[in-house]
Amino acid sequence: MQTHLSPEFQGTPEGAEAEAILRKCVHCGFCTATCPTYQILGDELDGPRGRIYLMKQVLEGVEPTRKTQLHLDRCLTCRNCETTCPSGVDYGRLVDIGRGIVERKVPRGAPSRALRWALKEGLTSSGFAPAMRAGQAVRGALPEVLRDKVPPRRAAGGWPTRTHARKVLMLAGCVQPAMMPNINTATARVLDAAGIQVVIAPEAGCCGALKFHLNDHDGGRAQMRRNIDAWWPSVERGEVEAIVMNASGCGVTVREYGHYLQHDAGYADKARRIGELTRDLSELLPEMVPLLQDKVRPRPGVFAYHAPCTLQHGQKLRGGVEQGMAALGFELRVAINESHLCCGSAGTYSLLHPEISHTLRDRKLGHLGALQPQAILSANIGCITHLQSGTELPVRHWVEVLDEALAASQTQSRSAR
Repeated sequence: MQTHLSPEFQGTPEGAEAEAILRKCVHCGFCTATCPTYQILGDELDGPRGRIYLMKQVLEGVEPTRKTQLHLDRCLTCRNCETTCPSGVDYGRLVDIGRGIVERKVPRGAPSRALRWALKEGLTSSGFAPAMRAGQAVRGALPEVLRDKVPPRRAAGGWPTRTHARKVLMLAGCVQPAMMPNINTATARVLDAAGIQVVIAPEAGCCGALKFHLNDHDGGRAQMRRNIDAWWPSVERGEVEAIVMNASGCGVTVREYGHYLQHDAGYADKARRIGELTRDLSELLPEMVPLLQDKVRPRPGVFAYHAPCTLQHGQKLRGGVEQGMAALGFELRVAINESHLCCGSAGTYSLLHPEISHTLRDRKLGHLGALQPQAILSANIGCITHLQSGTELPVRHWVEVLDEALAASQTQSRSAR
């Protein structure tokens, strides 16, 4: 796609990157067929091809409007279009650039600014955990829109105390320790059973995705630098072999730290190294399977599995959870229809665009429910919380189910003595 940047963007890093991405697009429209918002709204401007044209116009000097901003806002950033695109268009990176430019040029109303500020500051603050505990205490009295985002309190279980020669860092995350702490402790217990010790750097916090995707690029990059500083001593000394992510939304962001900080002379090399060391938890499954096979007692019955967009499209990791869990004796099935489509969570999207988000959620739950599962499994805190708000079926992280199967095996072994 031929592009003529306006003088404002010529010679700038964002202009050069956007132009290179735009030139890959051949306007074929394959992306439209797999775009969730286009399927729901039926508007070309609510699909990747239409949004690309909007961003191209802005980069060529056309003044954006509130309508331009709305079409870009309504993108879930699921990156399904990247999986579909035959030309390798980096749409996710382009939409980050386009949204950032439009954010600077189109003022938002006071209510929108207030909500977005509350999300990017509140969800990543130290006050989130006590606020979540208070919400859980009065969950039944909360309005539905809030109750959907406040999961019932669940016990986290103990952290393993053994030490191992093999060590990995793990990002605890910003909302996950407060909302569903058992995901982190279950991860530590499963890795411990495979002879791998999990180390948490207390200074590390939010991966930066939340602020970055709300167009606070400076705030997001500041959080990325903080995490690099927290992890770097262990990495530099060679004490850890990987940085493990059990939330795929964080994983796709940390993998791309090298891109986000490529123009930061003080952090570019470190960020690239951090990205290279980052692994989704599912990537450790192949080597864990032979170590855990004799220790697992899977619960019989079907589990429906929803692969988050950040895993299958952002990180290009498909089938790993299903194959690994099957090798350990679990029966995981994916939906026959639309397993590639977003569930509608998309970080803060479900709070900013609830109608579209709930439509996608209910559509996804319909396909998963057709499998008649005992539970729904996923690999990202946002997807898990969002799906749970629309169903009575339990929605869990797959590592929690694996952890329970290990615990069941240990209980059985003790009973047999």
